[in-house]
Amino acid sequence: MRADLLIKNIKGLVQVRVATPHFFAGAELGELPVLENAFLIIEGERISSFGPMSSLPGIHADQEIDASGCFVFPSFVDSHTHLVYASSREEEFVMKIKGASYEEIAARGGGILNSARKLQSVSEDELFDRSLPRAHEIIQSGTGAVEIKSGYGLTVKDELKMLRVARRIGRETPLTVKTTFLGAHAVPKDKKKEEYINIILNEMIPAVAEEKLADYIDVFCEQGFFSPEETEQIVERGKKFGMRPRIHANQLHRSGGVQTGVKAGAISVDHLENIGEEEIQLLKGTTVMPTALPGAAFFLGLPFPPARTMIAAGLPLALASDYNPGSAPSGNMLLMLSLACIKMKLTPEEAINATTINTAYALDLLQTHGSITVGKMANVFITKPMPSLAFLPYSFGSSLVDQVILRGKVI
Repeated sequence: MRADLLIKNIKGLVQVRVATPHFFAGAELGELPVLENAFLIIEGERISSFGPMSSLPGIHADQEIDASGCFVFPSFVDSHTHLVYASSREEEFVMKIKGASYEEIAARGGGILNSARKLQSVSEDELFDRSLPRAHEIIQSGTGAVEIKSGYGLTVKDELKMLRVARRIGRETPLTVKTTFLGAHAVPKDKKKEEYINIILNEMIPAVAEEKLADYIDVFCEQGFFSPEETEQIVERGKKFGMRPRIHANQLHRSGGVQTGVKAGAISVDHLENIGEEEIQLLKGTTVMPTALPGAAFFLGLPFPPARTMIAAGLPLALASDYNPGSAPSGNMLLMLSLACIKMKLTPEEAINATTINTAYALDLLQTHGSITVGKMANVFITKPMPSLAFLPYSFGSSLVDQVILRGKVI
């Protein structure tokens, strides 16, 4: 038997599944199959076979990796990022330290409008060159598939520019990239809200659809940004052009974003720092994926979503990074894993399911990503030697990813 790549003597092969037909919710989130003393065979871009070392067939592989003492995980799927941006915003970080709120910073010309000014001043090629290192950064920390939003353009030309750059990252790196149009991220200073919404509805959405630049449409449903009624109007228009909704919901307030997301049939409602029993009950029995962004809650000093209450109610849960220059300047999913365990009291098993299977569902990638399954994309990472699976979130801040394999190739 021949193969392209054999990984052998794996201490623990994590997230091994015969199939993954659905997301995990409630008690299911705590169930994580790990195969001890295992092998993994890769042919081309796909997982060909796996099993215990005792059943390893006679094989000649073009490349072999001995993973003695190490764990092998499916690559993370990061279902919420703003990875394409022109410049960092550490000056606002200092303002936060001195006590300024998110709303106060925005009122002083900071926040999303700050990023929009910076992005509008750079060319498409320059924006790609500035964003590409962040794509390589998340690859090295274990991410294999990522969602990238627009939303720092706020003009037709610049929103298209952002989405073209995101698509280009998907072509020029081994990452699997899904894109989201987020024109309704903020209202530009030179526009009244009604005027800007008309531009979103009648100019931006058709232009994005014409170039097939977005898989999804998103709205920042929040006090001072876009109301539930405006959110519904925008996402319904996007649906007519083939973009499935996903909603920024309940970050700063009980904004009505969850209710709007459920009504619109959104694939996910993201943030949820301010979610209550009403929203939890509303989400029960739906196909909407509640998505927590622990990096943003940590960075902004907001409450963390009540994960234990949500899981006890039988809900699913996904975890993503929210990588962006203003409120979550890290795309490191290992750190998100640790924050979820430390601050949201998820078990390591729950957190791993929430960053692989459930985020793959939230990007319509469940058939190809998120688990060690024969026929799925060979996106995995090999850790440094570790004593146990729980050591991954336990050792927060440590660099434990030793080797990354995406699309069957060692990176």
